[in-house]
Parts: sequence; C-alpha cells; structure tokens
Amino acid sequence: MRWLSLALVALIVLLQYPLWLGKGGWLRVWEFDRQLAQQKEGNKKLEMRNGGLDAEVRDLKQGYEAIEERARFELGMIKPDEVFVQLPERVAAEKNVVAKAVPKPPKPK
Repeated sequence: MRWLSLALVALIVLLQYPLWLGKGGWLRVWEFDRQLAQQKEGNKKLEMRNGGLDAEVRDLKQGYEAIEERARFELGMIKPDEVFVQLPERVAAEKNVVAKAVPKPPKPK
C-alpha cells in the first residue's frame, strides 16, 4: 500500500511538472504577461510622442507661424525691419565674486 501511495504521488508530480515549469507553463505565461504590460506602457508613451509630432507636422504644413517661430528661436533669424537685442545673463559665480569684492559699510553705533 505504501508503494502505491508513493507511485501515485510521483505520478501527480510528473503530471504537474509541465503545467508549472514546462513549455507553455504558468511561469512562462506570467513572464509573458509582465513583458506585455511593459510593452503596452512603452507603446502609450510612444503614442503620446507621435501625437505631438503629428500635431507639429500639421502645424508646419498649414501655417507659417510655426515656421517663423522655429526660424527665430533655433536659427536666430529676424525680419528685415526688426532690431535684435540680446542681453547676456550673468553667471552666478560672477555675482558671488562681485558681492565679495564690494566691502560692506560699517554698522552705525
């Protein structure tokens, strides 16, 4: 009787092995499900990016405002009757050096 019980347990284990660890088993299904979720998340990001690019392409095809804006900001172009004025920004390090070089007035007594 004991051998029969061990044989049945061994048979059950042999039948369960392909279900859990074999080709197409639950572990592989769970792994593929996780990969599918990651791919869907990546696809959502790319769809949002593509939507923005599509809107930009439509804007460039239909209107000259977008072309003018790109020419101004990316290429530094100006219209013939405009005057371009550029104010340089001071670096934070220069501000600290200037602040340290100027002596502080004495405190009144």
